[in-house]
Amino acid sequence: MTRILIALCSLTLLAGCGDGSKKPAAGGTSTPAQATASGSDLTGAGATFPYPLYSKWFSEYAAKTGVKINYQSIGSGGGIRQLSEQTVDFGATDAPMSDAELAKAKGGAVLHFPTVLGAVVLIYNLPGLSQPIKLDGDAIAAIFQGQITRWNDPRIASQNPGVTLPATDILVVHRSDGSGTTYVFSDYLAAVSPAWATKPGKGKELQWPVGIGAKGNDGVAGQVKQTPGAIGYAELAYATQNHLATA
Repeated sequence: MTRILIALCSLTLLAGCGDGSKKPAAGGTSTPAQATASGSDLTGAGATFPYPLYSKWFSEYAAKTGVKINYQSIGSGGGIRQLSEQTVDFGATDAPMSDAELAKAKGGAVLHFPTVLGAVVLIYNLPGLSQPIKLDGDAIAAIFQGQITRWNDPRIASQNPGVTLPATDILVVHRSDGSGTTYVFSDYLAAVSPAWATKPGKGKELQWPVGIGAKGNDGVAGQVKQTPGAIGYAELAYATQNHLATA
């Protein structure tokens, strides 16, 4: 049986398990409606990154076909685990499964299909600023390594001339769960900062030097929103929904 892993771009697809027993109608190929004509519901789990879009897609799909798609927005790591254990019909992740993860997966080959393009952005909460702040890769890495701890640090001020930065402590907010968004963010930091590439490096789960953890893109955005001085990373839709500034 071939299983579908829905993996950023984000790699995700509205498809489930199939054993090849369902045949298309004579004279044509199978369409999504034909393939699910039995009315069977589908279950999936994984990345929070594409969930705002998936929730709309799945709602419209159910209205047109009568087939419900129950998707658990639990993070890429959770989606990979559940797919590998065959407890869901499809998974979703922002980072492709590693060779080790593919080797552990039960039930046959795992296929990756890109479905969503999105952006991981820095989000922050600094009330009273008249304009967005700018941060280069070195400064971002230093913040998330705990080397820059106040918003008026000279390394931030030098990139934002004319902006009066407060002497507020910086609170780093990162993901506490296995996350493709973390993979995308840490992959960028590893590319721009040799120090970051050495430690903590890149991956879906990291040993963070500083900060507090939150679950899902929504959890990180919510924590940043309620905490003046906080900074985190999330998919752009979560920044927009929570009216958060981006750097």
